[in-house]
Amino acid sequence: MSVLVVGSTALDSIKTPRAEAPRLLGGSASHAALAASFFAPVRLVGVVGRDFPRRYLELYRRHGIDLGGLQVADGRTFHWAGEYEVNMNRRRTLKTELGVFETFQPELPARYRDTPFVLLANIAPALQHHVLDQMRRPRFVVADTMDLWLNTALSDLLRLLRRVDAFVLNDSEARQLTGEDNVIRAARKIHRLGPAYVIVKKGEHGSILSDPSGLFLCPAYPIERVVDPTGAGDSFVGGLVGYLASASGGVAANLRAAMLYGSGVASFCCEGFGVRRTDRVTRAEINRRVAELRRLVRA
Repeated sequence: MSVLVVGSTALDSIKTPRAEAPRLLGGSASHAALAASFFAPVRLVGVVGRDFPRRYLELYRRHGIDLGGLQVADGRTFHWAGEYEVNMNRRRTLKTELGVFETFQPELPARYRDTPFVLLANIAPALQHHVLDQMRRPRFVVADTMDLWLNTALSDLLRLLRRVDAFVLNDSEARQLTGEDNVIRAARKIHRLGPAYVIVKKGEHGSILSDPSGLFLCPAYPIERVVDPTGAGDSFVGGLVGYLASASGGVAANLRAAMLYGSGVASFCCEGFGVRRTDRVTRAEINRRVAELRRLVRA
């Protein structure tokens, strides 16, 4: 089955203590769509400016990503610049230039509106609502978010939670949303807001799934050298939804395995700047890392 990915398509300039790389392919939708494409056909909805490099369009196409929903607008592509510290859990934003993303309104081609799996990557909740308003009874909807929307668009986000099947956020966002210091109690509160499935990301410490059958702890794949963690969370959720779309049987039966595949793809993202490493990975390499993760969680 196909996956619809809606989010930001951007150019990222990344600086780390060891190196820097300007104007990389980035954005939540780019990382998520690329990760999902290893498992299922992907339809991408986003916006870029006239300055968007042709080589990045070719990269999308090389991975079989359908660009019928990618708008090309007059102006410049969303550009973000950030710098990581030696501890790559800490970074600071150097520059944010919204460009054409500032007036982005996601419009779905007619053939996209029946897509069974929908990933609302990290964009404003109002835009996520706008996407769902155009869909025709999707089978499974996943929404990601960030602290910005908790601070500036909380009412829209709370309404969105009543419309999605799964909600993904990191541990600090779960605490901020619910007022709970304990992420397990936070997840239970989020269930009461709507989603049957809650996934709390904990960076290098993996992620926690809370669903009707209980809890599942998914480890992050252990890598020895992190080059650039930008987009790892988006790659995780993209790989997760892509695997769900490819697997036979119901979502509940496959979600734990999907988290392992998401973790496997995300590990490759961290091994190169932007999508450079993810672009070169193979499904066989992903499968090997997932097999290792399965051994790690087996008692």
